[in-house]
Amino acid sequence: MSAVQHTDAHRTVLRRLARAIPIPAGAGLARTLVERNIRSYRHGWLTLVSGFFEPIFYLFSLGVGMGALVGDVDAGGGRMVEYASFVAPALMASAAMNGAVFDSTFNVFFKLKYAKLYDSVLATPLGPRDVAVGEISWALLRGLLYSSAFLLVAAVAGVVESWWALLTIPAATLIGFAFAAVGMAATTFMRSWQDFEYVSLSILPMFLFSATFFPLERYPEALQWVVQATPLYHGVGLVRDLMLGDVGVGLFAHVLYLAVMGLVGVAFAARRVERLLLT
Repeated sequence: MSAVQHTDAHRTVLRRLARAIPIPAGAGLARTLVERNIRSYRHGWLTLVSGFFEPIFYLFSLGVGMGALVGDVDAGGGRMVEYASFVAPALMASAAMNGAVFDSTFNVFFKLKYAKLYDSVLATPLGPRDVAVGEISWALLRGLLYSSAFLLVAAVAGVVESWWALLTIPAATLIGFAFAAVGMAATTFMRSWQDFEYVSLSILPMFLFSATFFPLERYPEALQWVVQATPLYHGVGLVRDLMLGDVGVGLFAHVLYLAVMGLVGVAFAARRVERLLLT
């Protein structure tokens, strides 16, 4: 195969990956920004892959290791499951959140404040809305990559209880969408790298206390409503119910919460990007 043919084939793969992102109609130009991000990671793929290992380490250290000491836990409605099966869905939801938040905050801030990438982008037919949708879509793709790989490992480890778990892939996509949209909106208010301490201050408590490692009933009653108000709780609840095969109308509440969060985040992020770049 000639160099030209190899380049054309490579471009075709990149375009197909970009088209796989569920970008809304009317914002097709945002796909070019997704393709640009895919190209930029061709030589930095180790950075991309590294985010996959953290939830895997948690699964085997806490889910499998500590699970031997904890035994079975109540997954809701009196259903007892192994601790590893209880923790695995929460770690998958957390992987989708972390992948999406990392790209929509740190990376977007660098491009916005230092690389001045979006100033160059706006010199093309792309507009502020395309920038917001494109970056959120790429962050969504990164979260989806982490969660899909995690589901495969969880299945091999034997902690997947139902074929409904296949729907955790679109569920993880929804989680990534919600967190990426809000993350990018928040990034437009960041003034310096020190402000990202607030991101960690938000993400870490959610990771630890969104019914991730313990059932909701284990928390004091005064705190249960706080836990239920967090977005990761709804992400964990959605993935856990699907992975355990506990499918009911309660899933719609989780889906509605995350969908509204994502749509509001996209609208707000697009408005903020327009204000920052065009004024």
